Amino acid sequence: MKQALHHLTVDTRTRGLHEITRDIRQWINFQDIETGLLTVFLRHTSASLLIQENADPDVRTDLENFFETIAPETPGRYVHDAEGPDDMPAHLRTALTQVQLSIPVDAGRMVLGTWQGIYVFEHRHAAHRREVVLHLLGE
Repeated sequence: MKQALHHLTVDTRTRGLHEITRDIRQWINFQDIETGLLTVFLRHTSASLLIQENADPDVRTDLENFFETIAPETPGRYVHDAEGPDDMPAHLRTALTQVQLSIPVDAGRMVLGTWQGIYVFEHRHAAHRREVVLHLLGE
């Protein structure tokens, strides 16, 4: 059994979905593991990870709009507002999504569906440097 670990830095320019599928795929290509399990972990509490459609950008727009309705930036709505009006809604959005994904690897490739991509979902307005940890375990 082999394993590989990598820290991927993702610079998010603004709120929204930032696709990282290609970066992960390129890293896997350099590993000597054909069959295994990839864990993707985001080390933050105001951003999250999603596997989502990567063909039609309208899907991303609709997702972002939906999360704006369920965790709005309404002044005075939240107790925690020390980091600005988008901070607590960002924590709520992360709580409703996930910070870890598990993806099977077969023949040296992630077993994703035809239209699936991996995204960092930035929930804050300002640019951030997000750290994604990749752990591949297999043979």
